[in-house]
Amino acid sequence: MEITKRLLFLDDIRYPVEAYQYTKQEIFLRNDWHIVRNYEQFVNSILEKGLPEMISFDHDLADNHNLNQDTQQYGEKTGYDCAKWLIEYCMDHYLDLPKFYCHSMNPVGKENIQSLLKNFKEQKK
Repeated sequence: MEITKRLLFLDDIRYPVEAYQYTKQEIFLRNDWHIVRNYEQFVNSILEKGLPEMISFDHDLADNHNLNQDTQQYGEKTGYDCAKWLIEYCMDHYLDLPKFYCHSMNPVGKENIQSLLKNFKEQKK
């Protein structure tokens, strides 16, 4: 599967133009973003349409995204779960990661997603 010329925006509530307001990244002003709101939509979008040119990640994807201290798992799948799935998908299909950005306002979640994806990209070199 090839990378298609589209942009994928993962966020449960925001729109790309809202991410521009606090990131000042002009790519968020483009009008060709495909918006997905949760893990299932993220996975289905890539399975149906292939990898996008770029993905922008939010971390917290639902009201129930708090960490359960007993299980050390989130109530709902997060952007980090999407990033992990993306890496598995790329490995299984021998694909390079698309460009990525993390617009999440959760600083810890943002750092976790960025580190995961950057580490995978570095390993592939």
